[in-house]
Amino acid sequence: MNKVIRIGTRESQLAVWQATQVKDLLSQHGFAAELVYIKSEGDIDLKTPLYEMGVQGIFTRSLDIALLNNRIDIAVHSLKDVPTQLPKGIVTAAVLKRASYKDLLVYKSEKQVVPIAIGSEWEGEASSQDSPLATSHLPLTIATSSIRRKAQWLNRYPNHIIENLRGNVNTRLQKLADSHWNGAIFAAAGLERIGLRPAHSIELDWMLPAPAQGAIVVACRKDDQYAFEACHLFNDAHTALCTGIERDFLRALLGGCSTPISALASIADDTVHFEGNILSLDGKEKASIEKTVAINNSNNLGVIAAKELLQNGGQVIADQIQHAK
Repeated sequence: MNKVIRIGTRESQLAVWQATQVKDLLSQHGFAAELVYIKSEGDIDLKTPLYEMGVQGIFTRSLDIALLNNRIDIAVHSLKDVPTQLPKGIVTAAVLKRASYKDLLVYKSEKQVVPIAIGSEWEGEASSQDSPLATSHLPLTIATSSIRRKAQWLNRYPNHIIENLRGNVNTRLQKLADSHWNGAIFAAAGLERIGLRPAHSIELDWMLPAPAQGAIVVACRKDDQYAFEACHLFNDAHTALCTGIERDFLRALLGGCSTPISALASIADDTVHFEGNILSLDGKEKASIEKTVAINNSNNLGVIAAKELLQNGGQVIADQIQHAK
């Protein structure tokens, strides 16, 4: 008789949605499964900025412990939250097909924020008092707990104010509604998966995402062949390859969630296109890289791109960040 696979998940609506997707996929392949709810440190402390909490693994540590203690058989995570070095005894069983990788601005005033969010019509003084862009130069207040989003936003709009925003997506949307802020930044996939993307939102096409943003990963114990084989049936090879390149880039730059590092790999016509960057904490300095290679030659792309970036301005920024910690 097949055993019931115990799926570990955080208790937030988004985490439960993700775990339920895995449960449904297992069911489609003939495997019985059940959800087991585990509270994480990141869910308990909703006030301290993530970059002050030693954030790497903050949303995955409790599930890792439950996995290693055999309380659960698999753990489901947003891949961008997973440290690039998995704990000893834990392996990746599957990476699901990626949803949107984009960052999303949820705004209160379309007149004030949308032209800025698009970022293509106005970068200096407004050209006309009658234009809806006439207020774009005002120091708007944008909320996010992500140091990466903060740095990219300040790089583009250095006169704006960034406020800390913590909590699950439901909590953050409510905090935005109750606040004086002009807008807040979310991962598009998170809001779209649970049907909470507001009409007053816009994708930030100019903002490079976190490595592996929009992807869901399933982890299991290294010695649990049953769970591994069950989950690997729905592993998406292209998503696994692209997110692997992005996470290699992050690891090679010695970065974590407390470092403003962004990366995106995509596949088209048997080639892999990669973009990556690193910014100073205040967003004033930025080093970027782009590379395109044949998919058959892409296994080490993330590491190669990271080394080239460090040689072309990235090392100075990385050193500044290390000294600031």
